[in-house]
Amino acid sequence: MDVRTIRTVGMNAPDFGVVTVPASKSYTNRALIISTLADGVSRIRNSSTADDSRLMIDGLRKFGIVTEETENEIVIHGTGGKINSPETEIYVGNGGTTMRFLAGLAALANGVTVLTGDNRMNERPISGLTKALNQLGVDIESNNGYPPLNIYGGKIKGGAINIEANVSSQFISSVLMIAPYAESDITLKLTGKVYSKPYIEMTLDVMRAFGAEVQQDENHYFVKSVNPYKSRTYTIENDASSASYFFGAAATTGGKIKVANLSSNSKQADIKFLDVLKKMGCEVISEPDGITVIGNKLIGVDVDMSDMSDVVPTLAVVAVFAEGKTTIRNVAHLRYKESDRLNALATELRKLGAQVIELDDGLEITSGKLSGSEIETYNDHRIVMSFAIAGLRVPNISILNPACVKKSFPDFWEEWEKVEGSR
Repeated sequence: MDVRTIRTVGMNAPDFGVVTVPASKSYTNRALIISTLADGVSRIRNSSTADDSRLMIDGLRKFGIVTEETENEIVIHGTGGKINSPETEIYVGNGGTTMRFLAGLAALANGVTVLTGDNRMNERPISGLTKALNQLGVDIESNNGYPPLNIYGGKIKGGAINIEANVSSQFISSVLMIAPYAESDITLKLTGKVYSKPYIEMTLDVMRAFGAEVQQDENHYFVKSVNPYKSRTYTIENDASSASYFFGAAATTGGKIKVANLSSNSKQADIKFLDVLKKMGCEVISEPDGITVIGNKLIGVDVDMSDMSDVVPTLAVVAVFAEGKTTIRNVAHLRYKESDRLNALATELRKLGAQVIELDDGLEITSGKLSGSEIETYNDHRIVMSFAIAGLRVPNISILNPACVKKSFPDFWEEWEKVEGSR
């Protein structure tokens, strides 16, 4: 297996300059599904080239969706909601959004759609989504609530349905995106604690941009079935989750870094990570062309991360360099991601010498006497990129399987060289 040793910078680092992060795969994958359902040709500009988005495009092509790609955009020939099932099974690897969003699309496809993934994907629960689709009249066969899935689609009923919100917001987004093509209006009631609610807001943002009519009241969503999507040109903004690793680099080294073409007004959940860094002692400067973070002496924080759980690994590593304890709360659903992220973080941070208590729904982290180690990354892109931050301060940190960053940030290591020290 490939290994990468991080080049150490130390403390009181200089101005790292400007880095560029990729387009948001979360926005991209929503726009791909919605433009597929729209009534004409849509153009998605500045789209993500990450593995998860590649898997989504490949999956759409198996449904017979005509797509054209240029350097600057993806052209999607919409179906008006009339879709046929694929002739062969669709493999999604460990792409959570791909599995869940294509399952929703398959509910509208005439015939049987087979969705499967890698070993880890087939260990990630999906019963919350399948139960919701069952309520819409869709028959689904699963492996006791886990993929693979056989989905017998063609049409979906309307009416009032309940959906479990305590495992993944992607279940909710999947149903919302297909709702304009139901036989009648849909009222969606969320049950249980709602995690990652800003990602639901992101879904609504894209739906409305393509012409859907959606209303919300607390944990209820009402979608009109008489307003299907209209094709359009849609530009994807850059990814706040990917920016977090560079903000973390500045925070932990006392350096200064600017991430280009990212706005503090973004609807992306992970832009709020900047508020956490402010509480820890960093300076954050928002400018028209990007956001700058300047590191400082860090102090621990106690924070509910349920709305920005993708940056929990970033915060966990930054916390190792803070004075006092950092407590991360309300992220139990991270146990069902590409890895059990809470256990993975606790295990690998302890290797470095940090004191970590693994909670049912989070972590308590206190710094210790830190030393280098080989980091197991569990084929999880966010574990890889987060522990790269630790290597900027702690010598001899080697990261296994560094190439898995392609899942969300294919050019990560090229950009990371801007912050690493000299060999």
